[in-house]
This record gives sequence, C-alpha cells and structure tokens, in this order.
Amino acid sequence: MNLNKVILIGRLTQDPEARTTPSGQNVTTVNMATNRVWTDATSGRKEATEFHRVVAWGKLGDIASKYLTKGGLVMIEGRLQTRSWDDKETGKKRYMTEIIAENLQMGPRAAGTAPVASFEPGSYRHPIENTNSSSVKQSPAEHTVEPEIPIIDENEPLNAGVEEDEIAIKEKDLPF
Repeated sequence: MNLNKVILIGRLTQDPEARTTPSGQNVTTVNMATNRVWTDATSGRKEATEFHRVVAWGKLGDIASKYLTKGGLVMIEGRLQTRSWDDKETGKKRYMTEIIAENLQMGPRAAGTAPVASFEPGSYRHPIENTNSSSVKQSPAEHTVEPEIPIIDENEPLNAGVEEDEIAIKEKDLPF
C-alpha cells in the first residue's frame, strides 16, 4: 500500500495568486510557512520555519483566492508532487516539489473583521435528495436547516470551557 498525504497548518506568506490555464482551468497558488519549536539540551529553545508552495485547482482554488489573505491561518490537506522543467537560461533541469491541495480549512478570523460568509436563518437548504418515496411530499420548510456556525476568536484559549482538572494529566492515569 502506498500513501502520499500532507497535512499542514500554517500562515500565508503572501496573498494567493489566482490565474487561468490556457485550457480555461482555474488554479491558485498559495505560499505558506509552518514553524517547528523544540528544546535542545545544549542551547535551550530552538525554532525553525519551513516554506511551502500549495497549488489548488478548480473550485478549491477559487475559494482559496477569494477568502485567504496574507498572514491568515489555514490548514491544507493534499499530496506532494514534484515537477521538472529545463531552465532556458542555464540549460539545466530544474525541480520543484509542491503540495497539491485536496482540502483546506480556514483558521479563525481576526477580531473586528467581517465574517467570511453570512447565512440568513432558513436560507441554507440541507442536501437531502430523493430520500423519501415519491408518493410522500414534504414542504421545503421541512428540509430547511439553520446552521449554527461557531465563530472562534483568535484570542480565545484553546481550552475554553474545559475544567482545569480535565486538562491536567495525572501520573496514575498513565498506562506505563
């Protein structure tokens, strides 16, 4: 079995770049950075930053170009792909490894900014199609769902609403 899966959580280093291929397909390029922090036994805290190029095609690319902005937090799921070409200036073969996005999730928005999308109560229609027999007719109101979209403030602690004794790890609870 083979697996080519990448999951990144990081911040955009610049606004997304959207373009259209000669065949008419939409593609968006996103550049992002991820940080890694660890403690070194000799010098203490260390930090390293990696930079990634992400390519999103079609509808996913449209969403990325419309809603993502420089500095925004995003989670990208995708796969690695390496492409090659001949450099016209040097005549050497060049390579670039990119992440081809298959899914993305936007992080919390900054306080005071407009919401990414707004939903009017009753305007969202749940995607129920042909689940009932054709002889039973239901009104459209029975399929209407009012979504509850939680808005997470970027300053809200990750453990909000969780009791401290639920967070603390007790030695007796360790399996070893």
